[in-house]
Amino acid sequence: MSLSEKQAHVLKVKPYTRWSPYLEKCCLLLSANASYNNSAEDIKVLTGMSVSHSTQQRLVHRQDFELPDLDQTVEEMSVDGGKVRLRTAKGEPCQWRDYKAVNLHEHSLGAFFCENVSLVSWVNQQPLGTPLICLGDGHDGIWNIFAEIGTTSQRCEILDWYHLIENLGKVGGSQQRLDAVEACLWFGDVDGAIEQFKDWQHERVKNFIIYLNKHRHRIVNYGYYQAEGISIGSGSIESTVKQVGRRIKISGAQWEESNVPQVLKHRCAYLNGQFST
Repeated sequence: MSLSEKQAHVLKVKPYTRWSPYLEKCCLLLSANASYNNSAEDIKVLTGMSVSHSTQQRLVHRQDFELPDLDQTVEEMSVDGGKVRLRTAKGEPCQWRDYKAVNLHEHSLGAFFCENVSLVSWVNQQPLGTPLICLGDGHDGIWNIFAEIGTTSQRCEILDWYHLIENLGKVGGSQQRLDAVEACLWFGDVDGAIEQFKDWQHERVKNFIIYLNKHRHRIVNYGYYQAEGISIGSGSIESTVKQVGRRIKISGAQWEESNVPQVLKHRCAYLNGQFST
């Protein structure tokens, strides 16, 4: 069956294709959540149409999954990283490479494979608020990215509360002391937190104090910020990384390095609701 130009325009069917827009959307929706093999099986059950796993893959790779340009001001954002397992020759050890995910809270998210410059460029093209809350964990790579976003006076960098307390827990020792330190940190009192360790000399204590001093300017009055409805923990971005990773870390999955960027874009398009009706 062939369509006239007018019919194709009304039905929004692309030139020189046998795909209906709805079938294409169903394939993209399913393959964003599961392997191409499983997507092929599911699409057969749900629509009665046979679309092979290789065709599903080709469909994904000919899409333009462009990240959106926002018209609303971004007031909070967070960045975190994940890993992708690359395909290697038989007998060679597996290789893992990093990707970064950025969450513009309540707006959009994106994931970039070895493209920190592209991440920074996309974020800087969006309308950024003042102050711009920047949430991150203790890794230098995350803060190096934030350093390229907005301006120094515009950014309000906050060390993720949950990451901070996780590191406190690694110190060990008296629970009473740990509770006292946590109480100080909740109100941004770094000096008070350090004071709690004055009578205990230990390598773990020394490392934690170094960590506190390194991020002193990022340890804020968490109680106040939470009361004001401002994010103090990057659980949302960590959740995002896990959601992105759910597609690329399917059991046993290995990826050709050249395919990784498109797979990440595809998954983010799904998480951004691009395929919703």
